[in-house]
Amino acid sequence: MKKRLLLLAALSMICIMILGGCSTPTQDTKAEETTKEAAEETAEETTKEAAEDTAEDTATQTTESFSDFPVTGIGATISSDVKATGNYKIGYIAKNTTNPYMVAQSAGVAKAGEDMGFTAITQAPATADSVEEQVKIMEDMVQQGVDVIIVHCADSNGIMPGVRTAEEAGILVLTIGTPAAEDTFLRTGVNYKETGSVIAEEIAKKLGGKGNVIILEGPPGAANAIERLEGINEVFANYPDIEVVASQTANFKRTEGMQVTENLIQKHTDIQAIIGMNDESALGAVQALKAAGMDDVLVAGFDGSTDATAAVESGDLFMTYNTDPYGSGYIACAYAVMNLNDGTNPPSTFVPFPSASDNPLISADTVADYKENIAWWKVIQE
Repeated sequence: MKKRLLLLAALSMICIMILGGCSTPTQDTKAEETTKEAAEETAEETTKEAAEDTAEDTATQTTESFSDFPVTGIGATISSDVKATGNYKIGYIAKNTTNPYMVAQSAGVAKAGEDMGFTAITQAPATADSVEEQVKIMEDMVQQGVDVIIVHCADSNGIMPGVRTAEEAGILVLTIGTPAAEDTFLRTGVNYKETGSVIAEEIAKKLGGKGNVIILEGPPGAANAIERLEGINEVFANYPDIEVVASQTANFKRTEGMQVTENLIQKHTDIQAIIGMNDESALGAVQALKAAGMDDVLVAGFDGSTDATAAVESGDLFMTYNTDPYGSGYIACAYAVMNLNDGTNPPSTFVPFPSASDNPLISADTVADYKENIAWWKVIQE
């Protein structure tokens, strides 16, 4: 607002000076040029000052609002000092109730409600991954008068009618994982591209920068799968002796991961590594490789699920990435409560959690600590 006022003032000054010159036929050219130059200098200085003021205001707001991260820990150890100062209602909409990842994320929201002192309402579509039902649930939550809606979108574009309905009603909308097609108050969850980059780099190092790799992609068109694949491919592009010999969808499913791998290893017999876009597809690849007697192939996945943890322990899985759905549900609530309390805004519309700095890799060296202290799936088994 301050910047706009200053710019308008500058423009007004220019107009007055130019119009004044035009209305005085006897004014000489030199005076006219001097007036124009003065106006341009004034406008330039005013614009520069406005830009500096805006940058200063933004920096001040960020420093005052986010001097500290609103949570500590990761996975089962996550906690927060954030407390609700009002009787808030926060709704959470999962993609389904069948995937342990979604169950854990819902549990993270429920735990945040207990710790922070708000009413948590968690729901999911009756038909797994139905974005139409997610939109209907959002509309129902608007009618119920919730203060915040957090949604793990089944589809970025399909969720937009619900997002617009909520925002028009003055309700904060946050997304986890797959974002809405347009920016909302906040998106959190992992940076999928970063997760792909981190795992690909580990694979490349283990292979000594040389080898043939198969990628089991996620569902076609899924934003998170696309972002993760971009991260993987960008890293491998830096290793000229690593070749991705096949990249095919397995739809995040174990059965398809097994079937696709069975087919691909018949054609590509010289394989050093397989990356599944999630733990389920990676575990399907493990089954196919075992059946084929190929026990020297590195397999990596993403999520840090119960079965993936066991596979890392046994040596069947080289590595997985803790995407911590429990923690991402929890931290989304912390940011929402902070805003409801005093208008605090996040530092950006996307705050990744967990990130590479949270030591998310689960390997032979870290699996014992992960299983004992951190694993997000522990909270839904207790």
